[in-house]
Amino acid sequence: MNATGIVDAHHHVWQLAVRDQDWIKGDALAPLRRDFTLADLRAEAEPAGVSATVVVQTVTVADETPELLAMAAGDDLVAGVVGWVDLTAPEVADTLAALREGAGGEFLVGIRHSVQSEADPDWLCRPDVRRGLSALADAGLTYDLLVLPHQLPAAIRVAEALPELTLVLDHLGKPPIAGGRPEPWATSIRTLATHPNVTCKLSGMVTEADWASWTIADLRPYADIVLDAFGPDRLMFGSDWPVCLLAATYADILATAEQLTSGLNDDETSAVLGGTATRSYRL
Repeated sequence: MNATGIVDAHHHVWQLAVRDQDWIKGDALAPLRRDFTLADLRAEAEPAGVSATVVVQTVTVADETPELLAMAAGDDLVAGVVGWVDLTAPEVADTLAALREGAGGEFLVGIRHSVQSEADPDWLCRPDVRRGLSALADAGLTYDLLVLPHQLPAAIRVAEALPELTLVLDHLGKPPIAGGRPEPWATSIRTLATHPNVTCKLSGMVTEADWASWTIADLRPYADIVLDAFGPDRLMFGSDWPVCLLAATYADILATAEQLTSGLNDDETSAVLGGTATRSYRL
């Protein structure tokens, strides 16, 4: 674990005057249509004992990543940045090198693409995507998997084909918690977890449940599955702030994670609350 506190391995920031967040649409997401800054996060995270965070991209816009890197360089709360690049571009290796050479480049720890928005369930297995993922591995960077359950089979094939690439599964692969139907998600998760290069974020659960009435009991079967499949050494806490605010406060999210992992010993708890993120992202 981070020596002085908890690591929040997944959060976002944005300022709408700088860049629109075009995914925030409809009445349900209206509470997110405002600015969320690092100062806002600090007010929630530091009282909860969080001393380091990983900020994650939100839009498929190349300019966002250098902005996040510069922010990390100017604030000691952010220990790592998961940015975005066009994985399908032939020059992806050069793009990664340029990011690392720019302001805050030492904070670049990984890349993410919103695979959940891709119509092709096998998008991850496209040759041009696979080439981009190989470039990440060559650069010593991780890849965050933002996928829906039906896209997990493609993630499994990538994990098998690229054992040198560290994959981080966001939000448990978005199980249908509100529907209470763990299959076929659970079987796919257990298969994915057989690959030692894959870790998983204990994050995003409350927004896959019923936002207004979720309980710990609703979440526990899904948390237990990933705990059993990955083990605490390959599981990391992430708040998914500010998206989590649709269903819970920051303090509630951390308390929920602690309840869901209450059966672990001290070393295992330390792994989930910091050690796994520190190791996987090389913070």
